[in-house]
Amino acid sequence: MKLHKATSFALFAVLELAADPTRQLAAAEIADKYGISLHHLAKVLRDLGRAGLVDAARGVGGGYRFAGNPKRLTLMDVIELFEPIESDGLGGDEPRPPTDVVRALRLVLNEIDEHALATFRSITISTMLKIVNQRPWLAALGERKLRKRAQRG
Repeated sequence: MKLHKATSFALFAVLELAADPTRQLAAAEIADKYGISLHHLAKVLRDLGRAGLVDAARGVGGGYRFAGNPKRLTLMDVIELFEPIESDGLGGDEPRPPTDVVRALRLVLNEIDEHALATFRSITISTMLKIVNQRPWLAALGERKLRKRAQRG
């Protein structure tokens, strides 16, 4: 599943701000950290503010602060603000009329989408922050390096 840019930017911002809800961050700090467009991020932050997930303070020393409940807010809550959520199987690539193969593929792809959506609904911002702090990708990188060494030796 691929998320739209605005959705990814929103998740970056929410997770960054929720990591320390007492801290206020400028949009430029978030944009710099993630190497993303400040202009696009500003639009996303405006939408997050309208949804009540961030509070904005203008002027010198201004910025954004997380306003949601990280234990209740899910990834899906943020994703739904920025893109339509639907299972459409093969999209517009289906032949007309649909064949049994097309119907079977659509069924499987829709099931995969439903699993992804259920996962997004079940993971809270608090859980994501725990994953960030645990850094499980470091263990995965170490395992890959060990496998490469074993293959060479």
